[in-house]
Amino acid sequence: MEDAAAGVPDNASLQSEGVFVHANALLETKHIGPGSKVWAFAHVLSGARIGSEANICDHVFIENDVVVGDRVTIKSGVQLWDGLRVEDDVFIGPNATFTNDRFPRSKQRPSFFARTTICKGASIGGGAVILPGLTIGKNAMVGAGAVVTRDVPPLAVVMGNPARIAGYVESVIARPHPVLGERDRFSPGGWGVKGVEIVTLPDFRDMRGSLSVAELGQALPFVPNRIFCIWGVPNSRVRGEHAHRTCAEFLVCVAGSCRVLADDGTSRGEVVLDNPSVGLYITPMVWTAQYQYTKDAVLVVAASHGYEADDYIRDYDEWLAELQSSSERPAS
Repeated sequence: MEDAAAGVPDNASLQSEGVFVHANALLETKHIGPGSKVWAFAHVLSGARIGSEANICDHVFIENDVVVGDRVTIKSGVQLWDGLRVEDDVFIGPNATFTNDRFPRSKQRPSFFARTTICKGASIGGGAVILPGLTIGKNAMVGAGAVVTRDVPPLAVVMGNPARIAGYVESVIARPHPVLGERDRFSPGGWGVKGVEIVTLPDFRDMRGSLSVAELGQALPFVPNRIFCIWGVPNSRVRGEHAHRTCAEFLVCVAGSCRVLADDGTSRGEVVLDNPSVGLYITPMVWTAQYQYTKDAVLVVAASHGYEADDYIRDYDEWLAELQSSSERPAS
């Protein structure tokens, strides 16, 4: 199994266990799963742990305190430094750069290296730079050349320098255009996201200006117990990123615009709220986030319940698990 002189695993033994190691690769770790491939001029140090069916391409360097999951692809020219955790099914594009020390100095080793986590199913585009200590969320996508300075939410697509959210994976975009004077109580979004409806509010316009109204018990599907406003949000920031267990919400952007993501656990959709005559009704157990606020945006939120900290689910995986559990529970 191991070269006694060099402490390096014997390639022939590894290959008999289903691991391919190119003749010009240097694989020092014994912790590598079956079906993995290590190509020419890659160098993996002894402390690294590599899962099954990983594909480590030419000129990849992997340091000691690194864990790589199953079915991970690491393209050429990538270095994985101490403190990096790469979960299953991750794709890392060519020449992507990871960092683990915010204030590096020559020959001054920090007491510990920042932990960076690339969550399951995420993709990192070629040439992207990931600052230390960040989490790239589940199934998120980092665009080529992006410089990531903050955590990336699950399913988000980020681009640019500094990286900002440009959209969400596999989401349908809805751009509501209300008909003036329409009195429909609810106007279904027709976008496939359960538990979310686009509501067209009555809109009155004349030479004096415009007026939109939402009468309690008529235009609104509930009587609010709480109303709050969100404004002054930098364009790079994301609000929301949670679901409610019991609280329903009604969102209207009364100035400027923002985008709202809604996720029912199966389908995702986005709505551009840019008209005070259009609202978004969100029922409990729907995951939502708001982003791309314009500088002048003012988002008004009416909530069916008062603030209760325990009503919030702020972890995406926890929400998915709770949603699945509730769907499997027999009806009473």
